[in-house]
Amino acid sequence: MERELALEIVRVTELAALASAPWMGRGDKNSADEAATLAMRAMFDSVSIKGTVVIGEGEMDEAPMLYIGEEVGNNEGPEVDVAVDPLEGTEIVAKGLNNALSVIAVANKGNLLHAPDMYMEKLAVGHALVGKVSIEDPIDVTIRKAAAELNKNISDLTVMILDRDRHESIIKTLRKVGVRIKFLSDGDVAGAMAPAFPEAGIDIYVGSGGAPEGVLAAAALSCLGGEIQGRLMPANADEFQRCLKMGISDPYRVLTMEDMIGKEDVIFAATGVTPGEILGGVRYLADDRAETHSIVMRVKTKTIRYIRTQHFLPGKEVLHKVRKAQAAEESEEASGLKQQAKVQKEENLAESLKEPVQEQVKESLKKG
Repeated sequence: MERELALEIVRVTELAALASAPWMGRGDKNSADEAATLAMRAMFDSVSIKGTVVIGEGEMDEAPMLYIGEEVGNNEGPEVDVAVDPLEGTEIVAKGLNNALSVIAVANKGNLLHAPDMYMEKLAVGHALVGKVSIEDPIDVTIRKAAAELNKNISDLTVMILDRDRHESIIKTLRKVGVRIKFLSDGDVAGAMAPAFPEAGIDIYVGSGGAPEGVLAAAALSCLGGEIQGRLMPANADEFQRCLKMGISDPYRVLTMEDMIGKEDVIFAATGVTPGEILGGVRYLADDRAETHSIVMRVKTKTIRYIRTQHFLPGKEVLHKVRKAQAAEESEEASGLKQQAKVQKEENLAESLKEPVQEQVKESLKKG
């Protein structure tokens, strides 16, 4: 892959972040996700790739765009697999919390795992623990191994985990062994990346999250020199069969970095939507400008670029198109609601008139 592609990809995540940021704290995660997806899809048209989405918003019948199997790019560059999460942390944006990202990973065709949309058990670590811990060990054993390798007291280790009921047993064990725990409300990709950034203060990321997010995290960690191990968690026979159909012959085996992203080059880009441990969020400035904070990395060179960009918003045609499209949808929805209300009002009126008429008929029959 050409190195110029890295900067083309980060332009896509920037626009997706800018499109979704206005929805921060407004309690509407679907509109925030839709805005990011519309912007990302439109920006891909200017990227010089023959791309196929292998991890996206869902199947073709579930997602109108950026669906699995969709072709993206201007069809003029290399053939690549594309993994996207236009808004990683929809609930985060809706609630105005931290660590929401717009994320893309690109690899040579045939290298990215076609991860089914289900849970994946994960263990992510930074450079110092690569090859030193195993997802197959009980969590208390993993903690002891990590403390020894890092030359730390167990009480000085910090473990990050999603704050979910399904993690109750793990959390109980973590508290018993005495590590510090940092809970994550959402944002599985950012959480798995955190151990690779010393400034984040996270030693290990554990727990289950989305399998597609696991592949995106693997792409990031491969550039950062970290590691993630995963294991799919099919919840029923249908999910098990789905794994088989997607080419995963043993859904319960441990997935390595190579299983998830292959052995060739990978480019990863992310732009912060809301502030987090790794990236700042979209910040609105005077004079119709907004600032974004992004990271773009490549496995081949291990180069890590932090990009701080000021955008002149009136000049972003894609943003205007996204807002216009969403405004039209809102207007159409409002019109539909008004029509529903009118019909309901007429039905209620007709129902209210039934009783007097029925009473009149009864009185007439009595007199007759």
